[in-house]
Amino acid sequence: MPGRSDGSQWHTYALTWAPDGATLVSGGGDGMLRWWDVARKECVRFCEAHQGTVQSLMVSPDGTLLASCGDDGALLLWELNSGKRVQLLRRDRPYERLNITGIHGLSQAQKAALHALGALDNEAGLSLYSP
Repeated sequence: MPGRSDGSQWHTYALTWAPDGATLVSGGGDGMLRWWDVARKECVRFCEAHQGTVQSLMVSPDGTLLASCGDDGALLLWELNSGKRVQLLRRDRPYERLNITGIHGLSQAQKAALHALGALDNEAGLSLYSP
């Protein structure tokens, strides 16, 4: 398989066929999705999908959607024919919805780390989750 421009190799970890039988979709260790035209033996579309390896791909029963999941814990839904991302589903992160508004004694770096792990802060202009 061809190498990437940075000299590293990408490897395929997941494959699925489109219902037309003429298109194959692959997911790689580089987090990319690639649509392949089987007859022409070439990649006709690619997009960045996940941070880390694409672990699994599946086409919906009606053949309109593609689901991808990866090392980043995200499940993405795509329009199969256009490659447009439709929806992002993600499992809860360690501090999901933890309200840190008004908390004292944290540095900006610590607050940024908590935000990355799901914490919310009204002072940062984020909306609070209400169950």
